[in-house]
Amino acid sequence: MFDDLEPIRKKKEYTLGEKLDQYSVAELEALISELKAEIERAEADISKKKASTAAAEALFKS
Repeated sequence: MFDDLEPIRKKKEYTLGEKLDQYSVAELEALISELKAEIERAEADISKKKASTAAAEALFKS
């Protein structure tokens, strides 16, 4: 009945290089998972961009 009155905990925002001692083990593990996913996303985008560049270079070399 009063479930909606519970305080909403905001997710802590992490900034690269900040001290990690304020985070729990679970929060650090979640952070690592999020960072790994973001690295994979960035690497995929790099691969796409390199493929586009290579295709354009091949087009203009022929």
